[in-house]
Amino acid sequence: MANALEINDLTTRVSGYTILDKLNLSVEQGELRVLLGPNGAGKTTLIDMITGRYKPASGKIYFEGRDITGMPPDRIFNAGISRKFQVPNMYETLSVFDNVMVSLKGRRKVFAMLFQRLMPTDKDKIWEILELVKLADKADDPADSLSHGERQWLELGMLVAADPRLLLLDEPTTGMTKEGKEKTANLIQEIAQRHTVLVVEHDMDIVRQIAHKVTVMHQGQVLAEGPLQEVVANETVKEVYLGKGRRGHGA
Repeated sequence: MANALEINDLTTRVSGYTILDKLNLSVEQGELRVLLGPNGAGKTTLIDMITGRYKPASGKIYFEGRDITGMPPDRIFNAGISRKFQVPNMYETLSVFDNVMVSLKGRRKVFAMLFQRLMPTDKDKIWEILELVKLADKADDPADSLSHGERQWLELGMLVAADPRLLLLDEPTTGMTKEGKEKTANLIQEIAQRHTVLVVEHDMDIVRQIAHKVTVMHQGQVLAEGPLQEVVANETVKEVYLGKGRRGHGA
């Protein structure tokens, strides 16, 4: 079986700066991988490349053995890759229930869907997702009434509703309370039981809670990779996180 994600010699340049420099990365099917690195390492740029937001200067991106390099974002989404941004993206005036409903796989025409009769299986799926993200009691509430953490959980639920095979989560615990972060970490672990997940995260308490294998990026390349305990003991990784390493230019 092909890896969920295979990155080969990926290079990206912006305004003359090299953001990703012949980056190589593999993520196995069903894996929960955490991506670490200081600011400027190229983590978000890598996610931009995978989701087709920008095109690489060179190199290849394979999803389940299929070359998706340079594909438009909608084709990459339809292929089975979904992304969560740092700022939640949802329909503010729709209810929590309806936000999940319009995100269901195969139901992408938002306004038409609001007037369609839901199949019992669709209703069951929506309630299952709302229970997963602990928002069933707020199903009828408008999305814009939710707290910051609840909005993050709703967007995770919307991503799950689309039934992607690979989820890319960019700093999903940003701005949360300690309790909210722990709840999100538990949710990510539950989601990872049924999906391949790649997480960019800075909070090391959360990383310790969810990580099995981590990849550390620096200056657009993989600096270290392996079990969390081995990686955090790596002297070069320590230097980079202490700010002694020379910084790159990409986000």
